[in-house]
Amino acid sequence: MCTRPRDLTRAQLKELKLKLDAAGYSEAKLRTAWRDWKNQDIAATIIGFIRQRALGSPLVPYQDRVDRAVAKILATGTWTAPQRKWLERIAEQLKKEVIVDEAAFSQGAFANVGGWKGIDKQLGGKLRQVLDDLGEEVWNDNKAIG
Repeated sequence: MCTRPRDLTRAQLKELKLKLDAAGYSEAKLRTAWRDWKNQDIAATIIGFIRQRALGSPLVPYQDRVDRAVAKILATGTWTAPQRKWLERIAEQLKKEVIVDEAAFSQGAFANVGGWKGIDKQLGGKLRQVLDDLGEEVWNDNKAIG
């Protein structure tokens, strides 16, 4: 979780959240504790709070992390307008789910457009790379889009 959060599965994240909730450490309680301690509201995730305490990683709102990661990916490639839309849709799902893996593409709106294979085709066979890059950039504390 601290060194390779992008490798977490949705099942592992769910298990972690359940264990932390059972111990009294829900995201809501962590946000309240942070606000009381720093007098600052922050929309961080469980992963963000753990990385902050374990590694000193900046506590940045998760949505901001995702937006920064998408901007970085968009800036490093030539994307068509439909591909940009897919990247934005994936980012929105990432903001909701924290982890978007291959299984996520077999559900909801992603499944309705052909799931993994359909979206991979739309992205020119780059869906795996896009997800890997997003996972890397979301937790990259050394780079910023300026």
